[in-house]
Order: sequence, then C-alpha cells, then structure tokens
Amino acid sequence: MSTFGGLNTAYSGLVAARKGLDVVGQNIANANTQGYTRQRIETSALSPTAQTGMFTNNIRIGQGVTVDGVARLGSAQLDAQVRFSSGTAGYTAVRANSLSALEGSLKEPTENGLSAKLGDFWAGWQNLANGADTSAPAALLLGTATELVGQIKQGFQAVSSEWSSVRNDLNGMVSELNNAATQVADLNARIRSTLASGGSANEMLDQRSALTTTIAALTGATVRDKADGTVDVLIGGNALVSGDKAHALAASGSATLANVMTSPRPETGADPRLVWQDASRASTPVVVDSGEIAGALSMLGVGGPIVSAADSYNSFASDLAEKVNAIYAPAAGDGAFFSFGTTDNAAASLSVIPTTGAAVRAGDASLGVYDGSIADAIAQLGAGKAVGTDGAAIESPDSVWSTFVTELGVATQGQLQQATTASSSATAAAGQQLANASVDLDEENVNLLMYQHAYQGAARVMTAVDEMLDTLINRTGLVGR
Repeated sequence: MSTFGGLNTAYSGLVAARKGLDVVGQNIANANTQGYTRQRIETSALSPTAQTGMFTNNIRIGQGVTVDGVARLGSAQLDAQVRFSSGTAGYTAVRANSLSALEGSLKEPTENGLSAKLGDFWAGWQNLANGADTSAPAALLLGTATELVGQIKQGFQAVSSEWSSVRNDLNGMVSELNNAATQVADLNARIRSTLASGGSANEMLDQRSALTTTIAALTGATVRDKADGTVDVLIGGNALVSGDKAHALAASGSATLANVMTSPRPETGADPRLVWQDASRASTPVVVDSGEIAGALSMLGVGGPIVSAADSYNSFASDLAEKVNAIYAPAAGDGAFFSFGTTDNAAASLSVIPTTGAAVRAGDASLGVYDGSIADAIAQLGAGKAVGTDGAAIESPDSVWSTFVTELGVATQGQLQQATTASSSATAAAGQQLANASVDLDEENVNLLMYQHAYQGAARVMTAVDEMLDTLINRTGLVGR
C-alpha cells in the first residue's frame, strides 16, 4: 500500500471516531428522554486490496475502518415482555378500579351504609309495636323507611353511574387505540423509506415501540417484525396495523345500563363490544382477552360485576318490598307498605306508600288500638325470626344484603391482589427493559474518552504520514547539489 493509502487509512479512523463521538453526544443528550434507547456505531475493518508495482511486496495492510451503521441497543425479547405484562396489568387495573368504586359506593360498614338503615328500619317497627297507640313511632318509622328507600336508590344510581363511567372510558380507549394504530402505520412507512435509503431510523423505532406498548396495554396486542423494518400489530390474530395501513375499531353495543338489564335479557349485540370498522368486516366483533379494553368490556356486559351489582340491588329491593308487604298488606287490609315497578327496576322505583303516620297500621284494627302484631311481625323479619305460612323460616333481607356485600368485597379484594401482582410484573419488565436500553452516563463518559483518544491517534498518524510525504516529495534528490 502506498504512503498516500496510509493517509486514507488514518482519515477513515478520524471519520469513525468522529461518528462515535456524535453517537455518544446523542446518547448523553437523551439520557433523560423517556423511551429513548441507547445507540452505538457499528464498524468493520476494510480489507487490503491487491498491490502491484516495483515497490510492492507480499505484505498487505488493511485500508482502515468503515462505519456500517448506528445500532439501536434494544431487546426484542424484553420489549415483548413489556407489552405482554402491560396488557395483563391494564386488564386487572381497570377491573380493580371499577370494583373498588362499586365497593366504596356501598359505604359499608358505616352508619351511612344500607345495613345501618335497615337496622333503623326494623327498630322503627319494633318501636311501633311497643307504642301502637301513639303517632310518634309511626312518624319516625316513615322517616327511617324513606331514608332506607333513598339509600337503595342512591346505591343503584351509583352502580348506574359507574357503568356509564366505564362505558365512556371505553370510548376514550378505542379512540386512543385508533390514534396509536394510525401513528404506527405512519412510522412504518417512514422507517421503511429511511432504511431503504441507507439512513438511521433509531429514533422513529423508539417512537413506534412506545406506541405498540400503548396498544398492547389497551388490547394485549402482539407485534410481528418484518424484513423491511415495518411491524404488524395483531389483535386476536387479526391485523390492526399491517405495513403502512391501519384498521379502525369502534365500541358497539348498548350505551346505557338500562338496555343491558332489560328483561328478558337482551339478545346478542346489546353487550358493549369492540368491532372492526373496515368495509370488508364492518361490525365484526374483535376478540380481546387482555388489556384495558378487555377489562372494561368484562365489567360492562351481562353477567359482569357492574350489571350483577345492579341486578342485586333490584333483587334486594323487590325481595324487601315483597316480604314486608306479605306481612303488612293482608293484616292491614288497606294496601301494601312498599310499591315498585317491576323486578327489573325495583331499586329505582321503590317507594313508601303511606304518607302520614296515621296511615301506617301497626296491627289489626279489629283488635284495638293497642295491637302491634303487624309491626312486631315485620320487626321479627329483620331479626331473622319470621316464619311463613308453611312454618319455614323466612330469610331476612339483612342476610340477602350481607351476602351481596360480602361477595362484592371478596371479588374486589381478589381483583386488587391480582392487579398488584400484575403491576409488579409490569414494573419489573419495564425495569429490565430500562436497564438494558437506558443511557448509562458513566459508560458514555468512558466511550467519550475512547473516541477522543482514537481521534487524536488517527490525527497523529495523518501528521506523521504528512511529514513522510513532505520528506519524499520536497527533499528527495537534494544530496550532492
């Protein structure tokens, strides 16, 4: 290799060291940028070429170094683990938050809970039984009965509001999903074009990775890498994003709790669900079993916790009214104590029929004003001591309510534990990804010194070669003049 070739070799070292310094600078500049993945230059040695001429020999020296590209030091395996754990965490978090809201709306066990109101209601009947000949106990009973009815309505309204809240959140999630899918498709096109022209798309890859993690957290989607640098995003085996094409989704089904609860149960299609909007598969359901959207759908459908809670309120309200009326109406002879619409809206329509204390009957009028048999029998219902005409014990409404509260509490605690576990797994996965991909300033400082010294060394080589050339060109042949 000629002396001029030595200049080229040294120059290639200068270029490689400068590129290395540029990449180190980029890493340091983005040390605190969320989602940034550290980068390194990739280099390879240039092989020697065949040498001919009178001054050549068989020893061949390489021609320096070439920069092959800038590598993004991410891990596909860790990225996939983050997406998977994000989907699981999203599913459990939505369910845990919604169940916690339902449990909180019960206000149990506090003096503002339904159990306390029931206790006051039964005590009101007992007081009426003990003072059937005065108007004060009856008036107090009407007050406690009105408070009980109001508590039942408020509880049912809280369930209805939670259903509407989750349904609105579902719409927002679907909108976020479509927006993220569109951005991934756009990035796919830009990344493919950049890589095809020999450029670096590392920053765009970081953006796309963050978006696919968002999509996975929403739907549990999987990602499939393609040779041209693009990715396919799959939901239930179907492509949400394919190359530079994104397919839109929509939330379909009922928009109100009342429609989902209509009796008889609604036909298929009433449950909120995720569907495709493409012309070729419009309204086709999308199967999602993970992610925040799946969690929301599991809460909203028939048989889901929110609808089951609403059903339990209606069942409790109708059960309370029927059991009290079964004792009150036949003996009173002038009507029921409670009224409600149908068993499907008993909680929302429950009301107290008597409007004044004088209209409340404590016992059989034919037995005199001191008879409190009706009031006592209803009080025994609350104590769990009432029996039917067949002699069998009648389950107390308190027991029915307690069963509902207990089951909801157990379900909530179980879901909270699952959410905590899933969140820990997601945090651990994100931590592993961060440890692998984040910028280590100590490491970058070492690389900075390494490339700085490499640059200085290459520059000294160029200086030495330049001096040799100066001697060869300007001083050869001067001896003897």
